[in-house]
Amino acid sequence: MDRDKNFPFSDDYEAGDDEIGSDELLSDENLRLPESANILVRLHAVRAWLSRRCDEATIEVGEAAIMLQEKMQEQAVETRPRRRTHQIEAVKEQFQHAQKALTQSQQRLSAYEEAQSILEDCVAHTSGERVLVEYYLTLEELVLQSQEQADQAENRSPWLEAISDVLHRIEHVGTQDEE
Repeated sequence: MDRDKNFPFSDDYEAGDDEIGSDELLSDENLRLPESANILVRLHAVRAWLSRRCDEATIEVGEAAIMLQEKMQEQAVETRPRRRTHQIEAVKEQFQHAQKALTQSQQRLSAYEEAQSILEDCVAHTSGERVLVEYYLTLEELVLQSQEQADQAENRSPWLEAISDVLHRIEHVGTQDEE
């Protein structure tokens, strides 16, 4: 007798199967929650999205590290005396670009991990409908502090952009639509 793997009463059914599917749905960029959505659903949507972003940022860090390693190997090979100066400079520029990409991806990952930690602190210390409000206000304060520093440095960091993305996500799923 063949049983469907996801049939709830099958021996092969794993409780996590439903959660994975719901996390994928709740982490979708275009998620539209009904106005009546419970705060726990909204909170789960933020958590799932953050988890997905952390996973993506981790992959990005790995890819950037591999690229940097490849550029380091190319630089070692390309620095032989017979190579022309412009070829050496091109390889150095590519190496610097790879270093910058790795640093930026690490900053994004750090921001998403920090956002996850702050969310869990808010959940632990706040109850009910106020959780996402407190979370938003905490992140907004971090953004304002970071923007002041970025204005002085005249650049926008990948960390700041990632935290701003989290704020947008909270706005998107954390509040009821006002149509």
